[in-house]
Amino acid sequence: MLDAKEVDARGQGRSRSYLRSSFWDQTLATDGLQEDRVWRRLLEGQPEMTRLNDDAIAIASFAFTEMVNNAIDHSYADQVRVIASVRPFSLVFSVIDHGIGIFSSVRKKMGLEDEFASIQEISKGKLTTDSARHTGQGIFFTSKAVDLFVARSHDLHWSVDNLRNDHAVGDSPFVRGTAIEFEISTTPKRKLKSVFDEYTNPDDYSFDRSRTVVKLYDYDVAFVSRSEATRLLRNLDRFNEVVIDFAGVSEVGQGFVDEVFRVWPGEHPAVRLLPVNMSPAVRAMVERGLPR
Repeated sequence: MLDAKEVDARGQGRSRSYLRSSFWDQTLATDGLQEDRVWRRLLEGQPEMTRLNDDAIAIASFAFTEMVNNAIDHSYADQVRVIASVRPFSLVFSVIDHGIGIFSSVRKKMGLEDEFASIQEISKGKLTTDSARHTGQGIFFTSKAVDLFVARSHDLHWSVDNLRNDHAVGDSPFVRGTAIEFEISTTPKRKLKSVFDEYTNPDDYSFDRSRTVVKLYDYDVAFVSRSEATRLLRNLDRFNEVVIDFAGVSEVGQGFVDEVFRVWPGEHPAVRLLPVNMSPAVRAMVERGLPR
């Protein structure tokens, strides 16, 4: 099938996957490019797009235009490549540029210690390297709305699997610039509005709630310590409420619990922290560390 060009191969080794050949593959100059017009050409010009129901179109429109706009405004690349491919019950979109690289850009502009820290900060939301023109919501809400979101840049990848409620960070074969890929079911179970409602204030529609995943901060360490807690909490004072997701975490240190549930709240009393998905062992440690 590869020889007949009936499928395309992605990745190497055990991570290698196969997709039906793309039905849309365009390389576009970023100078003067308008993402909404690119989306309209794709939506109205390709019969495969009729497989998406109204909810899928709403999600795809938001995700596609946000990711193409990011490449236009932030990548410093002359071109962006946009690909659409078919899977049995979904469509897959890729937005690829050979610019500065998303994780490197955030690291430099925010003064972070490494590109891994950039992933941690991007996943919280409200992070932008161009505050005059952007709110920092695009990647955050895209990663929550689609079924599968994967960002690759340099030697790291960050993936969010909303069907399995799982997040992962890992090594990647070197990618020059940024490669974003997202998959959307043709008949999704979620609505775009419900994704926004989960993280916005119903009174004024402000983006005031975040969800941070503890597992993303456990990188080459035996347990989550006070230093990991500091990274976890960095910049979360921008929100009124933060859900701290302990899914997949089997052990936390006393220093971590003390920093998250006593020290930091004492310094930021206006922010409400909500721990969820705790194992019995983690719950016991958290409850022991909660202030009386």
